Amino acid sequence: MIKVDNVTKRYGDKTVVDGVTFEVQEGEIVGFLGRNGAGKTTTMNILTGYISSTFGTCSVDGYDILKDPLEVKKRIGYLPEQPPLYMDMTIREYLGFVCNLKSIPRKEWKRQMDEVCELVGISDMQPRMIRNLSKGYKQRVGLAQALLGNPEVLILDEPTVGLDPRQIIEIRQLVRQLGRSHTIILSSHILSEVSEVCQRVVIIEQGRLVAQDSLENLTKSTGNVSRMVVRVQGADNTVRKAIMDLRGVKYVETNVGKEPNTMDYMIESDKDVDVREDVFRAMARINKPILQMRPMDVTLEDVFIQLTSGVGEEV
Repeated sequence: MIKVDNVTKRYGDKTVVDGVTFEVQEGEIVGFLGRNGAGKTTTMNILTGYISSTFGTCSVDGYDILKDPLEVKKRIGYLPEQPPLYMDMTIREYLGFVCNLKSIPRKEWKRQMDEVCELVGISDMQPRMIRNLSKGYKQRVGLAQALLGNPEVLILDEPTVGLDPRQIIEIRQLVRQLGRSHTIILSSHILSEVSEVCQRVVIIEQGRLVAQDSLENLTKSTGNVSRMVVRVQGADNTVRKAIMDLRGVKYVETNVGKEPNTMDYMIESDKDVDVREDVFRAMARINKPILQMRPMDVTLEDVFIQLTSGVGEEV
């Protein structure tokens, strides 16, 4: 459905996107990740025809963005990070304006506007001025304009930015629902959101592609350590030393346990070494009861930090 082939964008001597290649199959929801300045928005702007690439090609449903820009744009609904809203219009006026921009036949306007308003939950608010809407409802209006024309592809850039927790949950549910009938590229700063919504992830760093795979494969293949948490009763300094002395243990982090008189130890060990039995025996030798022992799965955040070397920085 979507094909990005060796796309490069340069501004003078500065290369902001460098030979990026990936594909998105029909019906997929793909997370598009990268740190601030990594080239995410530039790539999405190229894909939507907002700017042109210096080298490389982008196509949607077989149509090249440079050779057949109108055919590509008919197939894409785009929600940028800042929705393109006109504050002095009502929702209904604005959506009619978008219908006109998208060359939707006039006889289809009412049906399509009613359908998208129902889908995003703004049917009862159509007479309201956009400037008087909350951030969450403005985001819904932005989604509605992207859906007009029933595009096959949706490109959503930070669709939940600035929303409260309830609004974030509602937009996530909506994206999942839209994924049943659309191909979606989703960019988000919230990695847990991508994990919940997307089947596959594309990660770029400094304009270059560094990973593209399913979430399951990425979390399995990335990293050279295993992690687990052990909760110990009556813990003291001897516990950490006993764990650190075990074969294969690389790092131990200590945190106050959630139960009285306990400590939690996050243990990192070599990926191919199972230290659970050794930890059990070590605690038995020093008479420190283990109350809990559980593995820690590798998360998308772990994968992202390792691939971008950007500890503590935003996506």
